[in-house]
Amino acid sequence: MATTKDGSTPSGDRRVRRTHAALAHALIQLVEEQDLSRIGVADVAERAGVSRSTFYDHYRDVHELAEVACTAMIDDLIESLPGPDPGSADPEPEATRSLEAFFASLAEHTGLYRGLLGPQGSARVVDHIRRRIAATVHDHLRRATAGGDLPERTGPPLDIPHDVPAAFTAGALIGVAADWLQRGCPRSPAEMAALTWPLFTTLYHVDAGRR
Repeated sequence: MATTKDGSTPSGDRRVRRTHAALAHALIQLVEEQDLSRIGVADVAERAGVSRSTFYDHYRDVHELAEVACTAMIDDLIESLPGPDPGSADPEPEATRSLEAFFASLAEHTGLYRGLLGPQGSARVVDHIRRRIAATVHDHLRRATAGGDLPERTGPPLDIPHDVPAAFTAGALIGVAADWLQRGCPRSPAEMAALTWPLFTTLYHVDAGRR
């Protein structure tokens, strides 16, 4: 049973899930060999061992496949991004490990993320990541300040009230990550985590102090 582009495919269709996984895996391999802009549907289909018509049963083009693969991989990482833990005397080791895992995943799939977060990348992916990070930071800030005056987020992960500190942090983190990728990841993920975490804590402290 072929999927439809409106997402109506039954989630239990194992054949569809296997095809999605094969296509995503093929693309991830290919973007490590050449720029995303140079990869065509035929390249992905051949590497995945499926026909072009099968590819088009699932995705409009390579760019749509790349967007889906990118957002699927990064969602779990964003949920694990660090926040201040009032019950911990020294949250830094765990926090920097979470940030290191975030940057390590970006580095592992440099070609894909660089293509989508770069100057000619995907506004849809950038917006998705920005909003997911903002929602995660928003929740961390609420917990760190015992609720404060931040309205509670009750909707889906991308639906949060306008929260300037959270939006600022999300935009800054995307900017740092995109610059790092475009420069060829000159610092290690551990170095990036060590440099980024103090910026997070500064924001949390400032936000807590204004309440």
